[in-house]
Amino acid sequence: MCTRKCSKCIAITLFPLAACAIVSNILLYFPNGQVLQLSEITDLVWFFHGIVGAGILVILLAFMMLGAGGAGCCTNRCGMLLSVVLAVLGFAGGAYCAVISSLGLIGGPLCDTGDGEYVYPFRNDTLEECYLFDQTTWSICKEPENIILWNIVLFSILLAIGVIEAILCFIQVISGLTGFICGTCMRKRKANISGM
Repeated sequence: MCTRKCSKCIAITLFPLAACAIVSNILLYFPNGQVLQLSEITDLVWFFHGIVGAGILVILLAFMMLGAGGAGCCTNRCGMLLSVVLAVLGFAGGAYCAVISSLGLIGGPLCDTGDGEYVYPFRNDTLEECYLFDQTTWSICKEPENIILWNIVLFSILLAIGVIEAILCFIQVISGLTGFICGTCMRKRKANISGM
């Protein structure tokens, strides 16, 4: 497959992923649709892993890659090198989102356990007694309602998006390096046409 076509396919895939990451991260600020005090929101949400990491960084990359899918950018080595640099940034954004989401899943949500004070009731659990595998422990959190399920679903979505984006960006790095080192299919076609 030509590096231009590969870039265009990846870019088209990255747009909805980045949009979903941004929406998922924003929803983490409003557990169960409630507006909370800033101090009552899980701390890892403030790392903006879905908004910046898997969102804005990846959208910028996707726009560049769509431009690269045209006849101009990817037909020269500088454009391919720029594509590689941006793909590395996109990979870093996706990996950042995956790491923070994993930490959010492992650490659990900030919630009121019934005494009016917001704490992290699952932060010191071992993997054997992890709340993710024991739904009976979910009743510890009284407020916000369904906060554990809310966090599990959204952090899981962000984890999946981050991993998929990192994989796609890594593919773009390989494709861009191939185009940079070996030239694009556009050059091969021109060489074949002029050789006839």
